[in-house]
Amino acid sequence: MSITAAMVKELREITGAGMMECKKALVETNGDIEVAVENLRKSGAAKAAKKSGRVAADGIIKVATADDNKSAYIAEINCETDFVAKDSNFLQFADTLIQAALDNNVDSVEALMACEVDGKNLEQARTDLVAKIGENIQLRRIQKVVAADGQVGSYLHGKNIGVLVAATGADEDLIKDLAMHVAASNPQYVDADEVPADVLEKEKEILVAQAQDSGKPAEIIEKMVEGRIRKYLAEITLKGQNFVKDPDVTVAKLLKNNQADVLNFVRFEVGEGIEKGEDNFVEEVMSQARGK
Repeated sequence: MSITAAMVKELREITGAGMMECKKALVETNGDIEVAVENLRKSGAAKAAKKSGRVAADGIIKVATADDNKSAYIAEINCETDFVAKDSNFLQFADTLIQAALDNNVDSVEALMACEVDGKNLEQARTDLVAKIGENIQLRRIQKVVAADGQVGSYLHGKNIGVLVAATGADEDLIKDLAMHVAASNPQYVDADEVPADVLEKEKEILVAQAQDSGKPAEIIEKMVEGRIRKYLAEITLKGQNFVKDPDVTVAKLLKNNQADVLNFVRFEVGEGIEKGEDNFVEEVMSQARGK
């Protein structure tokens, strides 16, 4: 059977695969588009599995808030390069993921990827996108924040940092300011009460060891450590930090002045905690060029 340009175009529109791959698939199936689609998707699954071991440390942070502002989701969707992180197909997939999370009230990455959108589960959509784009693409993490007695606000700093803040007694502007502060200052906990005892004890051990090297008396060392612990807690807690828009007041003071409180916050940054390999996309292309 003669394979026409129109048939190749149709298959490309369905699968997003390359022109030569589509033509080859049609030749192998004697022009049967349905079987060609199935074969390309199977091939895409194989490609996705092969690429899944490659480091995906670039990407985008997405947020979505419920209409009543009582809950919201934040997600990190990864790819390998900044180039793909700006690709319209990747961005559309990221939008689909975060909206599906909100629509289906999911509680995990696995639950979200099992959701169906337009007759296809999101894991299959991811596999198809890997085959189309040629990079490892992953939904790395997703988290829901709820404020039953307050509201949730968000802030996105470009595509790389996203924050959700759940607060009571705060208006939309204050919550956004708080989220911007979290994005900039990266606190680890809401307040000192949230800091785990083992974290605090470990820090105290380090500070005591440092202070003992000074040769000062024990009672002086104790006061030195107490002061340094207070400074440490101020640095790692949201309420202890100086507010980025007005460093003369702490966030705790800001909240008190507005009769508000922070219940919880989540901060995602693209690629945090991922160990990136020394090889990069540019080097890979150059290597291939030298090979040719």
